[in-house]
Amino acid sequence: MANTLKYFNKVNQNIRLLSTTNVKSDAWLSKIFVRKIEPTKESHSRMLSDKEIIYSLQTHNYRPDSKIAYLNNVKNTVDFIKAQDSLSKDVELVGSWTVNVGDQDQALHLWKFTGGYEKIDHFNNVVGSSQDYHKLTEEQGRIVRSRHLQYLLAFSYWPQILLREPKNIYEIRSYALKPGTMIEWGNNWARAINYRQNNDEAFAGFFSQVGRLYNVHHIWCYNNLNGRKETRESAWRSPGWDECVAYTVPLIREMHCRIMVPTEFSPTQ
Repeated sequence: MANTLKYFNKVNQNIRLLSTTNVKSDAWLSKIFVRKIEPTKESHSRMLSDKEIIYSLQTHNYRPDSKIAYLNNVKNTVDFIKAQDSLSKDVELVGSWTVNVGDQDQALHLWKFTGGYEKIDHFNNVVGSSQDYHKLTEEQGRIVRSRHLQYLLAFSYWPQILLREPKNIYEIRSYALKPGTMIEWGNNWARAINYRQNNDEAFAGFFSQVGRLYNVHHIWCYNNLNGRKETRESAWRSPGWDECVAYTVPLIREMHCRIMVPTEFSPTQ
């Protein structure tokens, strides 16, 4: 009888161990597989963004020997756009940066169009009929190696974009997501952003509408590189942040980050 009881106790222990292992395994597996998204009749942009504001992100790769000439050209272009009365209320430069770490000899410019694509159409009509603007564009074409433009929408759950006082560095973390996963990304980051506001580091979050699709850009603002390190380490110490990361990593096809510094004419510093 004693031997029989020992046998059944051993079996029960093995069953409990197997059950516990399966639970842990299931929990781990649930984080590495993308969960199914239910079909919807609403567009992703309507579900994730609630503003009639379009942002354009210009990415320019300038010649290494032409940085000063390039920045002068961009400043003159910005001044030209500001001087157009019909554009002054609807078109606004938010930020202008050069890349310090990452893709060097690169600059990014973030513009805001209040009023949606109608205002972008109006902008294109105004500058398209200007000889002065064409001259600036031709001049720029001689000192850049390539240019890329995306139209973006801001995630509704991100804090409102606030211009910063000098002096800061910015990090743009760009993600190429798997097609069909934008809603799940938004659902997870709607929680995750709460872990990334302790030092007011969240500057802007966007997803692409025109250009490279299923792209996400998160822009963070820090005092310096050491401040970036401390802020990110603080997030990892917050219960729940690791879970948000675990759920979003499987959605990503490619990602990279760049450290940027504002130009002297950038509204946000």
